[in-house]
Amino acid sequence: MATEEAGRALATKAKLVAAVLVLELLVAGFHVVSRAALDMGVSKMAFLVYRNAAALLVVAPVAYFLDKKDRPPFTLRLLMDFFLLAAVGVTFTQGLYILGLYYLSPTYVSVIQNSVPAITFVMAASLRIEQVNVRSRYGLAKMLGTVVTIAGATVITLYKGTPLLTETAHAEGTTHTLEGTHTLGGWVAGCLIMFANCICLSAWMVLQVPVLKKYPAKLSSFTITLALGFVQLAVVAPFFESDVERWKISSGGELFTILALWCLESPGIS
Repeated sequence: MATEEAGRALATKAKLVAAVLVLELLVAGFHVVSRAALDMGVSKMAFLVYRNAAALLVVAPVAYFLDKKDRPPFTLRLLMDFFLLAAVGVTFTQGLYILGLYYLSPTYVSVIQNSVPAITFVMAASLRIEQVNVRSRYGLAKMLGTVVTIAGATVITLYKGTPLLTETAHAEGTTHTLEGTHTLGGWVAGCLIMFANCICLSAWMVLQVPVLKKYPAKLSSFTITLALGFVQLAVVAPFFESDVERWKISSGGELFTILALWCLESPGIS
């Protein structure tokens, strides 16, 4: 009996590890496809609006039927909470992400986003959502891991180093590498923007905890957040992108990247 239980526990752990590996592959694909969309000339703001519209069309019907019996009454206070969640988790997080990706390569973006767990831990501990016992080895390990992660992200932000692969000679103030073409100022700006993106993403995850206690229908909660985020982006986007031509999807490749991004991102929404 003990052997069977140990085997089931090992199989469960193996499935979890496999799921995490698949998720990491999807996240890597998400960065690459997002960059491909920008390289095609898709307007950054139009890209965000279309992406969230596609996500909303997929998630809303599913949430309506699956959470039909579990949704609690909706109040004005909940609406305000969800509006804040949408602003932090959709409008600011996605806006900063797509702007940071414009300046950086998918490699740098993925490395900087590794600081999200550490930032989330600091926020959760500061708000007493997560308890930390600094006297235990587990608490010390968390603290040490947090310091190392944030220090690593800071080094990446402040020190670019020498490019390993060079396609052409260095132009004045510009480095041409296989990862893209970026001025030094643009690279620093991209790193800082992505660090702000990590802060917003961490804040979104932390802020969900009290909201889900009041509104435990998880899929409906995500749908409401997504809908309010879509509205916010739709209102703000025309001020940043007023050229109607830039809102047109001119190729099947652009349409594919928008739909592919939702497919790559959706496994990690919960």
